[in-house]
Formats: sequence, C-alpha cells, structure tokens
Amino acid sequence: MGTKATASRRTFMKTAGATAVGALAAPYVKTAYSAGKLKLGLWDHWVPGANEALEQILTRWGEDNGVEVTIDFITSIGNKLLLTAQAESRAGSGHDIYSHAFAMVPLFKHRLVAVDDVVEDILSSQGPIAEISRFSAFLDGAWRGSPSPTGTLSYPTVARRDLFLEHAGIDLTELFPAGGTRDPAKIDGWDWEAFLQAAAGLHAAGRSFGAPLATTPDGSAWLAHLFASYGAAMVDEQGELVVNSDAVREVLEYLIRIAEFMPDSVYAWDDASNNRWLISGEGGAIFNPPSAWAVAKRDNPGVARHIWHFDVPRGPVGRFRAFTSFFWGIWDFSENQSAARDLLRYVAQPEVVTQMLRASQGFDLPMIRSHYNHSQVWAEAEPPAGVLYNYAMLGDERTVFAGYPAPPEIGARIATQQILPTLAALVTQGGETINDAIGWAENELEGVLRG
Repeated sequence: MGTKATASRRTFMKTAGATAVGALAAPYVKTAYSAGKLKLGLWDHWVPGANEALEQILTRWGEDNGVEVTIDFITSIGNKLLLTAQAESRAGSGHDIYSHAFAMVPLFKHRLVAVDDVVEDILSSQGPIAEISRFSAFLDGAWRGSPSPTGTLSYPTVARRDLFLEHAGIDLTELFPAGGTRDPAKIDGWDWEAFLQAAAGLHAAGRSFGAPLATTPDGSAWLAHLFASYGAAMVDEQGELVVNSDAVREVLEYLIRIAEFMPDSVYAWDDASNNRWLISGEGGAIFNPPSAWAVAKRDNPGVARHIWHFDVPRGPVGRFRAFTSFFWGIWDFSENQSAARDLLRYVAQPEVVTQMLRASQGFDLPMIRSHYNHSQVWAEAEPPAGVLYNYAMLGDERTVFAGYPAPPEIGARIATQQILPTLAALVTQGGETINDAIGWAENELEGVLRG
C-alpha cells in the first residue's frame, strides 16, 4: 500500500542514529530544477526501522527541493518486487523510480533510461564502484541503474557460536575473530567438508543448519556460492552451456549429503523462513545478511547474544560469497526524470549511505568502495561485541551472484527462474538421479539461452 511521506510520520522514527537525520536535511545542489512529484517503488527492508529512516531522508529532500515524494515499500517475499516491476514495465506506468535487485536490471534494461550522467558524477567524486555491481548495471555501454542506499547485501555464514562450540567443537570467535589476526592454516581448513561435519553435530543436537532448497532468492544465493566454490557453472562467461560437468555432479553429491542434516521444511521455505529458523532458537546456522540478528535483538535477545557472522566455507577452487547489488532505476515512462536524476545523486552521497548503514544496523553494504571508510558500524555492533566484524568481507572470499559466471542477461534469467534451487531439490527430495537432474537443467538452460 502506498505511503505518502509526511512530517508527522517522521516523528515516529525509532532507529539507530536517528539524531543524524537532521544533518542530511540540507538542500542538495541540483543539476536541474526539481519540482512536481516523484513516485518511488522501493524494496521493503528486513531490518526494523530502516524503512522509516529512509522515508525521513527522502521526505526531507523533497521538502527542501519542492518535490512531493510518495513511497511504496514493496516486499521481495513471493517475488513481489519482481512481479510488480514486470507489471509496470508492461503497462508503461507506475512509479518514477524503482528498486532493482542485480538480476532485475538486465531484465528491464529496455525500459530503464540511461543514467550515465548521474553515475559518472557519483563515481568521479567518490571513487570506483565494486566490479560485481558494475557488471550488473553497466549494460550495452550505458548505466541502467544508480547505486541504491539500501538493499545491497551479502550472504555470510550466520551461526550460533555457543552451539558450534558445544556440538561441533569449533570456536567461531577464535577462528574468525573481531579484530586481531586470523590463523591462515585454520581458515584454510574451514571448507565445505568441515561445514558438513559441523552441520551433522548441530543436527544430532536438534539445532540443524537450515537454508532454502526452494525457489527463492535466498535459495539461489547460498547455492551460488556453493557451486562457484567447486568451479561448477550452468553457463560460462561466453554464454556456453556447461552444466553437464564433473564439477556440477560433485556439488550435487555434496547437496545429497548435507540435506540429511537440514529440516525437511527447507523445500517450502521463503526468504523469511531461514531468519525465523535462527531467531526461534531451533536453528544452529544459516546463510544470511544481518537481518536475522537484528530482529533477534528485539524478539529473542537470548539467541542474539550468541550469533556470529563469518566467512563462507571454502571449496576446491576457492572461497566465494553471494552478493546482491541493489540499484534505483528510472523508468522510461517517468514523468519527472529531472527530479529523479537529482534524487539518485543525493541518495548516493556518503552521508546518506552512512545514515542508512546505521539505520539498517550494518545490513546495507556500500557499493562504492570509499563509503566503507565512513562508518565503524560493523566493528561497533553488539551484542555480542564483534558480531558483524566479518560481514564486511575481510578475508579471501570473492563475490558471486546467482547465475555466475554467465553474461548479465543470461545470469539474470538463471537467477529469476531459480534454476539452482530447483536442480538441488530434484536430487535431494525429488528422487531424480544426478544425470536426470542435469538433463532437466540442460533443457531449462537451452530455453534461457534461446530467450
């Protein structure tokens, strides 16, 4: 349901760093006269208070620049963010600015106006953007999206340090300390086999590892970094079909083994289920951004004080972590593109990014590298002290996306059609042989390549 931002609503904002909002209220120096109205369709944040903080920032900007800003926060559960974008793209009407997760930009590039002037202004003053983010939004020689102040995230391992110590014999705070020096030999031993053994210990204690093996973005994400770590791809960099490989078979064999230590319900999970699994106290480990921890602080502090975020296990070809970049794009049917461009410039300023980083309790990762210098939120987060220190990716992990390493347009379709979790479910629940499941994937991917 739409939300028209008003001054009275801003008084209800109750999030970390609320006092800093006033510092963001100064008028932005516009490149064009920004008046009239702007309608925004924005991703509905998982962290309590983050939507309210963003609404305050946008409303203040609108008041200072003579723009009436209207915001709809649209959930990603059930693919509603994607489905709404599809409806607006087909109808040629809706919001002026819309949130696009990494896979959505290639899908809708034909309806997104080029914003080279905006992004180049941002990068020239603030430095380079992460290469994985550029890969997602710089398409056919033009920027089709600008960095979003919210939503960009990664999927570290998130686990109960007390349960890992008791049931797996692993001291997570020693292995992945908050500050200090890591032991390279011990880190090297943190691989998928070590994770499997830990998952077996947690499962035996009734505190299983849980991750979606269902057609959800979270399901695609954790499988993306598992597949990448084995060198297993669906489609390669040249756009060639490569799913029928020994590496893919090795991953599927591993999934058959690890699924024995996961709850049966993972085949019906949505993107909120793994959060609830950990927050409830039933779960021992998940792959997720810090939203589960942030909600646990409010709803189950006894669980929150034991949570630790740390690196993803290593595979035969390296250590990878799923990364999702979020962009704000301007539809080609927007009736106020001048104001939209000015707003995109404003929300990419370091002050706004830092404010939203604090409001999201460390969830929202900056896309521009220099923005990491503007906040100590990951080092300062608690309880427990150091809980988010390793969320900012301090080790040897490389970033990947669902569909990696395929070209953007192909990778986007692999991600949105949820081919990875469907393939995993076929061999772990559906009773298919590995060869038959790979045959299914080949057929699906041939359709993707034709499309």
